[in-house]
Amino acid sequence: MSVDEVGAERGDCGADEPGWDVDPDDESGAAVVAAVGRQIKAWREAAGLRAGEFGVAIGYGEDMVYKVEGGRRIPRPELLDKADEVLGAGGKIAAMKQDVAEVRYPKKIRDLAGVEAKAVELAAYVAHGLHGLLQTPGHARALFEARQPPYSQDEVERMVAARMARQSIFERSPAPALSFVQEESALRRPIGGTMEWRRQLEHLLEIGQLRNVTLQVMPTHREAHPGMDGDVRMLKFKDGSAVGRSPGAFNGRGVTGPKQLRILELRYGTIRAEALTPRETLALIERMLGET
Repeated sequence: MSVDEVGAERGDCGADEPGWDVDPDDESGAAVVAAVGRQIKAWREAAGLRAGEFGVAIGYGEDMVYKVEGGRRIPRPELLDKADEVLGAGGKIAAMKQDVAEVRYPKKIRDLAGVEAKAVELAAYVAHGLHGLLQTPGHARALFEARQPPYSQDEVERMVAARMARQSIFERSPAPALSFVQEESALRRPIGGTMEWRRQLEHLLEIGQLRNVTLQVMPTHREAHPGMDGDVRMLKFKDGSAVGRSPGAFNGRGVTGPKQLRILELRYGTIRAEALTPRETLALIERMLGET
């Protein structure tokens, strides 16, 4: 992954039938989908079924069958399950769900999740909104549905699933050290409505009590601080290397050099020092819940 992709969380895809279009720029993903399509076609032909007959049997259109077999559409898990059953593959087709599980997500999200999975430390100050790793599914969905021009509902669900998949970082063992600083205003905006807002605040309380997580809030009444220029994000790895990025530094480029990283660490350290302590942060969130 390029360091310039640190923090990327947007995916572009389209779908007018059950399944997802293959990103032509995603060579590795396209290769996986093409291989799966060839296997399905081989099983179908061995069973003596035409594409139309096979489509009727699994509940999909003939055009969809051709797209999947031709590697032009990423099959959903339920299509693979139905195909396995109809073709009597004994689990061989269904087993390919694992092969396409990650390909369904936009490449930048897969790359980002892969880098996060290798990190032993993650530090993030977010100037606007909540960090993706902290969002509930409903919160993320509301954000994607608010985008203009609008995404299709299938695109929305695909990106929500991708964002939620990244949150497996909280289940890693050994657990990485995770540090987040959020602006108070982001916690007070009722994204998705009052009930979803409450769920989001409750979720933050749960995350903030994890032993490997440090969650802090920057109060709105604080004066200017080093995060006013934008987000600050850093990842550190087991081998001692690191990558960081901030829109307000180095023209927004991702950096790996010691000098540039020290500057980002200085900014993030100052931001943390000016924010509420983790205990004060949890107390603030509990008060917000009482106000909703």
